[in-house]
Amino acid sequence: QMPLVESGGGLVQPGGSLRLSCAASGSTLDYYAIAWFRQAPGKKRERVSCISSSDGISDYADSVKGRFTISRDPAKNTVALQMNSLKPEDTAVYYCAAYRAPLGSRCHQGKYDYWGQGTQVTVSS
Repeated sequence: QMPLVESGGGLVQPGGSLRLSCAASGSTLDYYAIAWFRQAPGKKRERVSCISSSDGISDYADSVKGRFTISRDPAKNTVALQMNSLKPEDTAVYYCAAYRAPLGSRCHQGKYDYWGQGTQVTVSS
């Protein structure tokens, strides 16, 4: 059992910024790889970013590289996604997901076992 809750979504103008947060209860996120996915209506789910266990490596989709940053806050047991220079095509429901991962390992391309409920991000003028 690994409850995940996303927060921080909302409406922002193009070029603006939002910071999403993924919070967990019951387990420390240090021992899990944590990813942010997004899905817009009519489009496939896309992995935006992932960070491995606490000493691991972060990955980014080409579409967000250089604009988004994933980070951990061990003191709060959260993982954040800082989104800068937002574009209308970033509009989607954003989900936090996790799987148990060895320390130092890179995020895999396989199954994520735990998911949050999603938070809506809308980029519009």
